[in-house]
Amino acid sequence: MNQMDLVPGPLLQTIESPEDLKKLNRDQLQQLTDELRQYIIDVVSLHGGHFAASLGVAELTVALHHTFNTPYDQLVWDVGHQAYGHKILTGRRDNFSSNRKYKGLSGFPNRYESIYDTFGVGHSSTSISAALGMSMAAKYKGENDRKVVAVIGDGALTAGLAFEGMNHAGVADTDLLIILNDNCMSIDPNVGALKEYLTDITTSQTYNKFKVDIWKALGKLPVGGHFSREIASKIEHSIKSFVNKSSNLFEALKLRYFGPIDGHNLNKLIDTLQDLKNIPGPKLLHVITVKGKGYSLAENDQTKWHAPGLFDKITGEIYKKKFDTIQPPKYQDVFGHSIIELAEKNPNIFAVTPAMPSGSSLKFMMEKMPNRAFDVGICEQHAVTLSAGMATQGLRVFCNIYSTFMQRAYDQVIHDVAIQDLPVVFCLDRAGLVGEDGPTHHGAYDIAYMRCIPNMIVTAPMNESELRNLMYTAQLEKNQHPFVIRYPRGEGVMPEWKTPFREIEIGKGRRLKDGKDLAILTFGHPGNFATAAIRQLRTEDLDPAHYDLRFVKPLDEELLHEVFAKFDKIITVEDGSIAGGFGSAILEFMSAHHYKAHVIILGIPDKIIEHGTSKQLQQEAGFDAEAIANCARTMLQENFKSNLLSQ
Repeated sequence: MNQMDLVPGPLLQTIESPEDLKKLNRDQLQQLTDELRQYIIDVVSLHGGHFAASLGVAELTVALHHTFNTPYDQLVWDVGHQAYGHKILTGRRDNFSSNRKYKGLSGFPNRYESIYDTFGVGHSSTSISAALGMSMAAKYKGENDRKVVAVIGDGALTAGLAFEGMNHAGVADTDLLIILNDNCMSIDPNVGALKEYLTDITTSQTYNKFKVDIWKALGKLPVGGHFSREIASKIEHSIKSFVNKSSNLFEALKLRYFGPIDGHNLNKLIDTLQDLKNIPGPKLLHVITVKGKGYSLAENDQTKWHAPGLFDKITGEIYKKKFDTIQPPKYQDVFGHSIIELAEKNPNIFAVTPAMPSGSSLKFMMEKMPNRAFDVGICEQHAVTLSAGMATQGLRVFCNIYSTFMQRAYDQVIHDVAIQDLPVVFCLDRAGLVGEDGPTHHGAYDIAYMRCIPNMIVTAPMNESELRNLMYTAQLEKNQHPFVIRYPRGEGVMPEWKTPFREIEIGKGRRLKDGKDLAILTFGHPGNFATAAIRQLRTEDLDPAHYDLRFVKPLDEELLHEVFAKFDKIITVEDGSIAGGFGSAILEFMSAHHYKAHVIILGIPDKIIEHGTSKQLQQEAGFDAEAIANCARTMLQENFKSNLLSQ
C-alpha cells in the first residue's frame, strides 16, 4: 500500500471541525460516513490500533456531531476504543496516522489533546457518571441550553459503576442523554443476564415503537386541558403495562427509554437525536450496531479484529512477525496452558476473569473445562469477591485480572480476601509498561499497592518456567494465603518453556551471578534486562553480581543480609512505580537492619508515562538494559573518583 491510500475522501478532506458537518445535506452526510469508515480502515491497516469498535459507530459519530453543538454540548465516549471517527472529525484527521505512537495521538479520548475530548477514558463504564457530573454542573451554572451525551456499550454496561451512574441520573433532574451502543460485544462476546435482557428488547419491539409514537403524537397537541404532557405520560405508562414490560429495567431507574433503533440508519439516527434534544430530563436511547461494520472480516470475527495489528485491507491478511528461530510464547499463553495442566491434576482449581478470556488466555480453560472457568463480564469487584466466596469452600481460585484493572477492585482485595486470609491466587497480567495503550493501561502500581497489605504474598517470575513454578506453588494445599503473581504483556525469553513443575519456597530468592563490583537486585521480568546489561559490562572488565529476589513480600532476608554484607553499591530494578515499590522495600530492609550502602532505584518514575512501544517507554522510564549498564558505570566511576580524592 502506498501513501496515496491514506488520502481521505473528498468530503472528509473538507471537515476541519464538527461545524463543517452542519453544512452538509443528508446525502452528503451518508457519503461522509462512508469516507470516514474507509479512512479508518486505511490508516489502521497501515499503522495499527483498535479497529472494529470505531467502524461500528461511524453513523452514530457523524449523527452526534451533526446534531449537537460540540464542544459546547459535551460528548463522553466510554472506554474510547470506538472514538477514532470522533478524533478524525474534530481536527485530528491529518495527524491520525500517529495514533498510539510514541509522542503521537493517544489511542483514547484525552483532555490534554482536544477540547472535544471532554473526559479522559480507557477503563470502561465511567461515561454515565462523568456525563452526569457535567450535566449537574451545567444546571448549577444556569447553562440550560447545554446538552450532555454519554455513549456506552452493552459490555461496559455490565460494570457496577454504570448502574450506579444510572441510579443517580434517574433522580438528578438533569438533561442527560445516555446512548446504549448495543453490539453484543466488548473485546470478547458479552456474557450474563444483562446481555440476554438486551437481546429480549431487540427482539420485542412492539411496545417501544408504539410508546415513542404515542409520546411524539401527544406531545404535538396543545398543552393544557386533557392533552398535557403529564396526561400523556400517564397514558404511556398504562400502555406499558398492557403491551410489553421490556423497558422496565431502565424505566425503573427513572430513565426514559427509547429504541431500539438501527445504529446504521443515519437518517433515523439524526431524526431521533433531534427529537430527543427537545425532550427534557434523563433518557436512554438504545442503538443496535454491528462491531466491525463495513469490513466483512471484522463483522464475522469481531474478537480477532478488535485490535488486529497491521493487515492487508484487501485480502485481510494480518501481518505476523517473521522469525528465523523458534520464539518464546507470550506470558499470557503460558498461564493459559499451565492452568489447564494444574487443573487436570487438582480438581479444586477454578479460574475467573472479568471480560478478558482472550487477553488472559483463560479461553483455553473455558473451552476445555467450562464448568470450572468463568468470564464474569466487566466486573472486577465481583470477580474478586466471587473468588473469595469460592475460596471459603475449599476451592483454589486463580483470579486473572490485568494489573491496571485490579485497581478497580482494591477494596475487595483488602476486605474480602486479605482480612479473611483466603488463598485466592491473583494473576496480574499486563504488569509494567504495556505500550501503545498508554497510561490508563500501564500496570505501574500493583507492587506498591499489594505489598502493603497484610497476609499477602507478592511475587513475579523472571521467565516462563518461573511463572509455571509460581502457579504450581500457589495452588499447593499448604499455602493458605492470598498470592499475587504479576507478569508483563508480551513474550518471555524461553522458546522451550514447558518445563516440569517444581515448588518454589515462599520468600526465597536466588543469586544468578556472583560478582565483586556492585550488586544488581531485580524483581520479575526486568531481571532479563539486567542480564543483558551485565553481559555488556563484563566486556568492559566490570563485574556486577545479580540477584533475582522473586518475592517482594516476603523478602528473602537471608539473601539480603548476604548482599549488604558484601556490597556497598546496589542497584534495584523493577517495572513498577519507584514510589512504594520493590526498591522501597529494599531500602526499608536496609534501614531496619542499619546497613549503609549507596542504593539507586530504577523503575517507573513519579510521573505519568504516555504511550509508545514497550521498549521506548522502558527506555524513557530508565530501567532498560542500557539504563542499568549506564547506572552501574556511573556508580563505579564515582567510586573511582572518590578513591582518587582520598589518596
